Amino acid sequence: MSNDTPENPPANHPSGAPWRNFYGRFKGKGLRPSQEGYLEEDLAALSPGAVSWEENPERHALDLPAVFGDRDIWLEIGFGGGEHMVHQAEQNPDVGFIGCEPYINGVAMLLGKIRKAKTDNIRIHAGDARDMFDVLPDASLSRAFLLYPDPWPKKRHHRRRFVTQEHLVPLAAKLKQGAIFRVATDIEDYVRQTLEEVPRAGFEWLAESAEDWRTPWQDWISTRYEQKAHREGRTPHYLTFRKL
Repeated sequence: MSNDTPENPPANHPSGAPWRNFYGRFKGKGLRPSQEGYLEEDLAALSPGAVSWEENPERHALDLPAVFGDRDIWLEIGFGGGEHMVHQAEQNPDVGFIGCEPYINGVAMLLGKIRKAKTDNIRIHAGDARDMFDVLPDASLSRAFLLYPDPWPKKRHHRRRFVTQEHLVPLAAKLKQGAIFRVATDIEDYVRQTLEEVPRAGFEWLAESAEDWRTPWQDWISTRYEQKAHREGRTPHYLTFRKL
């Protein structure tokens, strides 16, 4: 007889995947027919390889040179509507981009933007970034972005934030020495936790003055989340770390 409960989940899913609680949304309001078309016609072709446990139960590493050649590879964790990643891909055609986003409405929005921009250097994992960390080769990334992540404002939910060792340690393993990790947030307590936890995972904060975290990066494009923060009177923070 099983003792599995929501408070005491099984160690593994039937697929063999480790049991990882996911607290966000996978889908919101109904998709437009055009967005349904993007998902059906474009998403599979933009996969970076076998990431899911169903496709890759042995957790073989992705063959990134087969996908991107000798390009540097940048990762965006939770790309929202995808405007930042498409902007970066247009500005850096010599870089390969991987975006992770479990919220299917955001994935559909990104696919529409890719069609419009006609970029060819983006690959998408429509799922949890932790599954991507399983199959990315170590020291394979030159840059990573965490932009306006879910703040989980209640104190009892802070362990759900990305900036915990559960997420930061595997991310650090996938970044090359000297790689850059950018974090943008408008939540002051998220800044506190980020500055406490990220250095513990093997990074150094590169700010030398207040202007370094108050001023957007030179290649920044303001996202819809940031515009909402400005409208509601919150101050964006731009935190830059380097992998040691």
